[in-house]
Amino acid sequence: MADVIDLDYVSTLYRTHATDLGRLIEQQRRFRAATAAMTPQLDDIEAEITYLLLRDTRPERVMELGTFHGWSTTWILSALRDSGSGHLHSFDRIDNVVRNVPDGLADGRWTFVHGDVRERLADVPRDADYLFVDAAHTASFARWYLAELLPLVAAGAPVSVHDVHHGRRVLPLTEGAVLMGWMRERGVTGFTASRRRAPAAFAQLVALREELGLHGARGTTRNPMLWFTMPGSR
Repeated sequence: MADVIDLDYVSTLYRTHATDLGRLIEQQRRFRAATAAMTPQLDDIEAEITYLLLRDTRPERVMELGTFHGWSTTWILSALRDSGSGHLHSFDRIDNVVRNVPDGLADGRWTFVHGDVRERLADVPRDADYLFVDAAHTASFARWYLAELLPLVAAGAPVSVHDVHHGRRVLPLTEGAVLMGWMRERGVTGFTASRRRAPAAFAQLVALREELGLHGARGTTRNPMLWFTMPGSR
C-alpha cells in the first residue's frame, strides 16, 4: 500500500491485476444482465479502482455505507474473494441488496446491517481498514460521519467517498465541501479520476485500460469518487 493514493500507484495496480480485473468485468456484466432490479451507482473506473485498492491492501474489516442494489457490494466482495481474506460490513436503510448479492459471494465474508447507521454505531467494526461511503450526500450527514465514523477507521486505511467530484469545483454547502474542508485542515491529499475534475488523470487511465484490453462493465465514465488515506492523527 502506498502512503498516498495517486495516479502512479493506481496505474501500477491496473498493470498488476489486469488479468483478474478482466475476468471480474465479465462477471459483473453477467451479474448486471441477470439482475432485474439493478441500477449501478459506480462508474467503470471508480469500480475498478475500488477493486484494485482492496486487492492491494487486503483489508480484514471493510465497511460499506450505502448499498442500494448491490453493485458496489459485489465489486467489494469479489475483491475479498480474490484476495482470499477479509469481511465486509454493509449498512443501508433499504435492503434491496440482500436479494441481489449471489450466495457464493456473500457466504462467510459479508454482514449486512439494515437500518440508519447513525442508530447502529455499535455495529460498526472498530479499526476498519477500508471505508466506502456512498450514502446521504448532504453536508449534515458528512459532518456526522467525519465526527462519529472516521474515528473508528484505522490510520492508513483507504477511504472512498462517492459523488464528490461531479464538476470542476465542489459546490458549497454539500457533502463534498464539508469533506474537502476536513481534508484541508489535516493536510490530507485526495485522488480522483473524475472526468470533469481531473481530466488529465482520467485520460491517462482511459489510455491504460485500452492498452490492457479493459473496456468496463457499464460503459459510463463520469467517475466522481474521491479517495484518500486515513491520517494517523484523528
